[in-house]
Amino acid sequence: METIVTAKFGGSSLSEAGQFEKVKHIVESDPSRRYIVPSAPGKRFSSDYKITDLLYLCHAHVQQGIPFNDVFDIIAARYKEIVACLILKYHHLKELDIDYILENVKKQIADGASADFTASRGEYINGIILAKLLGYEFVDAAELIYFNEAGVFDAEKTNTLVQEKLASIERAVIPGFYGSMPDGSIKVFSRGGSDVTGAIIARGTNSSLYENWTDVSGFMMADPRIVPDAKPIDVVTYRELRELSYMGASVLHEEAVFPVREAGIPINIKNTNRPEDRGTLIVDDNVTNTKDYTITGIAGKKNFTVIAIEKHLMNNELGFCRKILSIFEHNGINFECMPSGIDSVSLVVEDKCFQNKLDSVLEEIKRQCNPDSIVVHPNMALIATVGKGMSRTKGIAATIFSALANEQVNIRMINQGSSEINIIVGVEVEDFEKSVRAIYNAFMKK
Repeated sequence: METIVTAKFGGSSLSEAGQFEKVKHIVESDPSRRYIVPSAPGKRFSSDYKITDLLYLCHAHVQQGIPFNDVFDIIAARYKEIVACLILKYHHLKELDIDYILENVKKQIADGASADFTASRGEYINGIILAKLLGYEFVDAAELIYFNEAGVFDAEKTNTLVQEKLASIERAVIPGFYGSMPDGSIKVFSRGGSDVTGAIIARGTNSSLYENWTDVSGFMMADPRIVPDAKPIDVVTYRELRELSYMGASVLHEEAVFPVREAGIPINIKNTNRPEDRGTLIVDDNVTNTKDYTITGIAGKKNFTVIAIEKHLMNNELGFCRKILSIFEHNGINFECMPSGIDSVSLVVEDKCFQNKLDSVLEEIKRQCNPDSIVVHPNMALIATVGKGMSRTKGIAATIFSALANEQVNIRMINQGSSEINIIVGVEVEDFEKSVRAIYNAFMKK
């Protein structure tokens, strides 16, 4: 069976001509890399602009009747610079009429193109350039990625289209981020959607591997901004990735996991600037744990509020928790987790979800549930320690609690998932960074 690799390259990997050259060398170093999914050009430096942001700005200007020439000139200059620099070394790019492509896009925006169409042109133009540079066929994502009448991604129809279209195309570049509606209009995924496109193409082509190239060498066991010497995660399962991503360790668009997970295709997070690095391999949940450490990683988020509710003989009151959850549902408020005891239950809520509804929610709980007490704990942070091997290892919780106690950190909440691959603790926001470092160091010494 032939080996097929689908490779997606992010915005930082295609931000300028030098990065395009790196991508060319990476693709050509392995003949298995047959289907390439590019993002739009990202930032070249911290104060730079992402092309997608500028395109959205162009659309906003048109909607407000404001001239957008100055903004589009910045976009055009970036693409022209990329092509001009590449032509010096790759003369066949002279056949690419970048001026015509840009003028056509500008005209469509001026004529009232939708926000989705306008935003998608960053990937579209990058795809044309990269296809020409590689000598691959350019396939418009609008011909492959399908959304239904309600604007919901249609996985079944898309998979069929990808299989049928790419079966006769040995090597292709397919722009990320967008697809088409039944009427042919352009529809985009949420930001970061090129990850999703790559996963869809990997599944449809029955790829052996989905490579996601970015500007980091995979996941680290902790946020390197908090733990500068954090070790890389060589292998992580989909379940572990879900837990870590949910708690803020986001390198990959969450929705990108599902198409390849269903097909059993591993994902390799790689660094375009350091292609020799191993990166992080994301594998099926049934793969045997071969890691050197009991835990896989530590991740966390700040700015939560905990509502602690107590009522005597709560466990005997049928429907007590249902009433509380109904109040949250009625107010459109999601909760992160719900630790409970015999006479107590706590709801952990991200601050932004309240939207000035906290006081009214508390009053509703008092009125409907008649609790003995309600205590609100603001300024909370959640830290998740995640690892497939945790469920089979004694002393995990003790290690976490001892590490925090040694740093004089007060634990305000503890929650362990039924799968036993994660333990979440709640601490004060001011103790967040100190707590992450303490837990990391405790396990690295083992």
